[in-house]
Amino acid sequence: MMLLLFCFCLMAPIAHNQLQGPRGERGFPGPPGPTGDPGLPGPPGVQGSHGLYGPAGPRGPTGPPGSVLLCKGGSISRDVETLQLTIAKLALVISYDFVRRVGQRYFVSYKKEGSFSKAVEFCSQQGLELALPQNEDENSALTQVFDKDVKRAWINVNNNKAEGDFQVDMKNKPLSFTKWAKGNPDTSIQTTGCTLLLENGMWKVTQECSVNACIVCQI
Repeated sequence: MMLLLFCFCLMAPIAHNQLQGPRGERGFPGPPGPTGDPGLPGPPGVQGSHGLYGPAGPRGPTGPPGSVLLCKGGSISRDVETLQLTIAKLALVISYDFVRRVGQRYFVSYKKEGSFSKAVEFCSQQGLELALPQNEDENSALTQVFDKDVKRAWINVNNNKAEGDFQVDMKNKPLSFTKWAKGNPDTSIQTTGCTLLLENGMWKVTQECSVNACIVCQI
């Protein structure tokens, strides 16, 4: 029995050495494994500097012709002329104490008074005409010139009964709008009379053309 144990003890290291041999050489790498799931995108990097400009591209097709302003015989186009007149009109308007606009018409005044002849002369010197309402809106706007000191204004109605019987303007054009007060135009006036716009918006003929009334011009 003792002999068997002794033999077994001698054989155990030999068996162990036979099972645990020396380390062999490194083998070749194996094939790559399957691709993993993509991860989340990272934050954007810092913007780089601008690169050089590339060469010019080919010329594009010709566009449609634009509007052309022509000068003929020294006169400019109608559109430009209208614009210039509008600018000149506005520059003139802002210099007055009283300005009212109705449509394309302006009524302007320094709120000064004078006779009928002085009123016509003043407006003419300004390159304008004495005011003459052409409709109810203009007539109403014109009355806004009145205040506690100004109660009446001259309007551009022909003052010669023989020429128009107060139914035409100073250019003998028929009046397109009237607002005569009761009893007007006064048929008893046989020679000359002048027409006033009253505070209530009514028109009245008077023979006293030398009295003072507000001077209002129109543009």
